[in-house]
Amino acid sequence: MTPDLSPIARLPRGGLPPQAVVVGDPARAAAVAELLDGAAEISYHREYRTFTGSWKGVPVVVASHGVGAPGAVLLFQELADAGVRTFVRFGTAGAIRAGVGDGDLVIAEAAVRDDGVTQQLVPPEYPAVAAPEAVLALQRAAAEAGAPYHRGVVWTRAAFQPGLLPLPVAAYTAADVAAIEMEASALFVTASLRGLVAGAVLVIDGANADELVDETATGGYDPHRDVVAEGVARGAVVALEALRALAEEEIR
Repeated sequence: MTPDLSPIARLPRGGLPPQAVVVGDPARAAAVAELLDGAAEISYHREYRTFTGSWKGVPVVVASHGVGAPGAVLLFQELADAGVRTFVRFGTAGAIRAGVGDGDLVIAEAAVRDDGVTQQLVPPEYPAVAAPEAVLALQRAAAEAGAPYHRGVVWTRAAFQPGLLPLPVAAYTAADVAAIEMEASALFVTASLRGLVAGAVLVIDGANADELVDETATGGYDPHRDVVAEGVARGAVVALEALRALAEEEIR
């Protein structure tokens, strides 16, 4: 008999652990899962690759959502339907704020909703905010790991490459936005609408804001560097440790 699976990510309809790390890259999902005890791949459909296991005794889901917010929302919704209640997005981002360097972590407190999908779900005035407890758990985990980190607002943008329209980089720089990425605001809005806990920790893989307005930037963009890989290794532990702390807090 064919098991009852969700339509998009092909997940079980229920019974998943309440804690999840969500990442963009299916290969990164596998790498994070390697840190877990008893890791098992339970689904791999399209860009959605999902594992279960445990981190220091806490059951955890690790799942990939691909690039961009519209597809990511589908995963977040299906994970929530299957039992996930606490999410940490672990991804990469480009730095905007001065002093945020390659390999550093940025812990998102909130996100600019330029994601291309939440505008069709809620009014434009509706905020995209991380759960305060998730922000604090990520900050504590980063400090304990000795990882360089920053807190602040991130800019979630749908388009990866610049086009003909000018980008408001100068305005967001003046507003002290820390970094730019592609999915956090969609996660925060989804979590708020469903009464879930969500946070995000991002590894900086580009520390030059000028690249955001350079039509040739993708030719020079290189996230496959040692300093980024080292940040990703630290960030994976930070995300898992924050989930563990949030799970233990909820048990109390």
